[in-house]
Amino acid sequence: MLWVAIAIAGLVATAAAVALAGRRVLFLYRLATSGQPAPERIEYARRHAGAEVRAQLVEVFGQRKLLKWTPSGTAHFFVMWAFFILASVYLEAYGALVQGAVTGTPDFHIPLIGTWPVLGFLQDFIAVAALIGLIAFAVIRVKNSPKKLGRGSRFSGSHLGGAWLILFMIFNVIWTMFLFRGAAVNTGNFPYRSGAFASQAVAKILPDSEGLEATGLLLHIGVMLVFLVIVVNSKHLHIFTAPLNVLFSRRPDGLGPAQPMRSDGKVLDFEEADPETDVFGRGKIADTSWKGFLDFYTCTECGRCQSQCPAWNTGKPLSPKMLILDQRDHAFAVAPYLLAGEKEKESLSQDVLALLDKPLVGEDGVIHPDVLWSCTNCGACVEQCPVDIEHIDHILDMRRYQVMIESSFPSEAGVMLKNLENKGNPWGMSEMKRADWIEELDFEVTLVDEKMPEDVEYLFWVGCAGALEDRAKKTTKAVAELLHIAGVKFGVLGPMEACSGDPARRLGMEFLFSMLAQQNVETLNEAGVKKIVATCPHCFNTLANEYPQLGGHYEVVHHTQLLARLVEEGRLTPITPIEEKITYHDPCFLGRHNKVYAQPRDIMAKVPGVTTQEMHRCGERGFCCGAGGARMWMEERIGKRINTERVDEALTTDPDTVSTACPFCLVMLGDAINEKKNAGQAKESIEVVDVAQLLIKSVKQG
Repeated sequence: MLWVAIAIAGLVATAAAVALAGRRVLFLYRLATSGQPAPERIEYARRHAGAEVRAQLVEVFGQRKLLKWTPSGTAHFFVMWAFFILASVYLEAYGALVQGAVTGTPDFHIPLIGTWPVLGFLQDFIAVAALIGLIAFAVIRVKNSPKKLGRGSRFSGSHLGGAWLILFMIFNVIWTMFLFRGAAVNTGNFPYRSGAFASQAVAKILPDSEGLEATGLLLHIGVMLVFLVIVVNSKHLHIFTAPLNVLFSRRPDGLGPAQPMRSDGKVLDFEEADPETDVFGRGKIADTSWKGFLDFYTCTECGRCQSQCPAWNTGKPLSPKMLILDQRDHAFAVAPYLLAGEKEKESLSQDVLALLDKPLVGEDGVIHPDVLWSCTNCGACVEQCPVDIEHIDHILDMRRYQVMIESSFPSEAGVMLKNLENKGNPWGMSEMKRADWIEELDFEVTLVDEKMPEDVEYLFWVGCAGALEDRAKKTTKAVAELLHIAGVKFGVLGPMEACSGDPARRLGMEFLFSMLAQQNVETLNEAGVKKIVATCPHCFNTLANEYPQLGGHYEVVHHTQLLARLVEEGRLTPITPIEEKITYHDPCFLGRHNKVYAQPRDIMAKVPGVTTQEMHRCGERGFCCGAGGARMWMEERIGKRINTERVDEALTTDPDTVSTACPFCLVMLGDAINEKKNAGQAKESIEVVDVAQLLIKSVKQG
């Protein structure tokens, strides 16, 4: 009778817990699907099934991103795998529950493998490893407590109480498991004769008691059921949603393109769009796509995004983590309205109705404007997020609504937009000046007016900065000269080239981006362009990743990629030694957005005499210069300037030269270096140059 009573209690508790958890899951599903459709996510996952399977293996099961944070990543790896492996223990527990009720003896084992010593060892090993992981988590949380570190803690703003509760519940799962298994060893109902070292050790300190075994079994199941209900109502919902979020994230070789504006799941046609009926970006939480809601559910509040954000690290209000959490909390607050029927809406409380009038972005909104406009689109948050939340997509959608519907954005950016619209470049300079740099060369450059000549291999996309900004023009001339020396035939568009549209798109002015991009695509297609080399990573990213959205399909390379290949092939040979200590700054739109890290470094490694010294934050964790996300055209009034922070880090390497591969980075780092020189905090000889300038200096003898 004991085991019958235990089985009834266990099964009734299971039914109740599953019902409660199922009700919550249904609520979350209904809330997410109340948002905008995102058919492109499903289509992408379908077309890239092989890549998605690899992503599940590497990101979910392999924990690639988390393991970059070695102590906490290792602890999480073992705790995560404990969930998978200890599922077999719960299978054994439910089997014992049923078999005990039927036969009176709970000596159940899993068919075929249930007495295998290796499985017993694996179950005990992962449980002990998870226990050690819990201790590590506790130490990490105490050491990095916001009370100790304040804003410097990556847990600042997280719901800390919930995290401690989860650690406590996992601990309960482990000790009840060993109580149940240890007691089963003593009663002879344990399926493993060897291998389960920890369970057998616990058995030595427990009495031989069938009642203790039954109690341990019921406790073990009960803890799991309570844990299940807690998980689906907490941030640890990511246990279930993280694989889905990884599945439906965009997974190109880098962070990929900004997505086009969509309304009701379809790409918005600006010629036919109606602001009254179509969705322009995100003005309210209901404008969020179901993938956006999935991001909300999946956030673990770990703060890795926050710890890497250049805005947050320089005293600005943007925390990528809080951007997601604030929207999530608001979504849950207004859910009664979003999910209500027409009759139900009439009886909603005034508190809920007041929440509905709260703007998503505004001084009194869910997201403060200073948060929205602090973002540089550098992608550090997305790169570091272990569950593939795409913070930039959220920011761009909100910016689009603010710019295109509310006309609310930093005033100085308005000048840039007018210049783009009227002159085709952010500075408002005459289009005829785009070819002036050619006159400073001692060889001819092919100016493409209609069709690309058959003997011209590459179109050299010079870009606005490369053609019009004095420091960037040095890079342009260096690249042109290197291509000429290597015998690479190239042409330029000159006055026919307009801004790629990146500043407009990243600001949120999608209409202007579309206008500029369509103009360029038409020009390129009519000229028969197939291959493009670009010096600006922003142009490179836009041409390669975003122009295909508008029918512009080209083979696009960054100049460092092409130059590295030419050096490798022996068509460019660095000869003259450059006896300098150089530190390299990774441009965000070249590195994180497109995974081009090696080629600039390969070029420098081939230059005789060069000694390289990496900054502390480099590669995937490189720190932004502050120019991306159209921040190049906005004043930086809050906190420390991002370019100053980056230069301070560069100066710790005591370099002779700071090199980079982006015209925006040249300007931002150069300005900060000059400020340091004027303040006597940097040596007068230090300069900021493009990698191409180093190479041409070495290739040209004497």
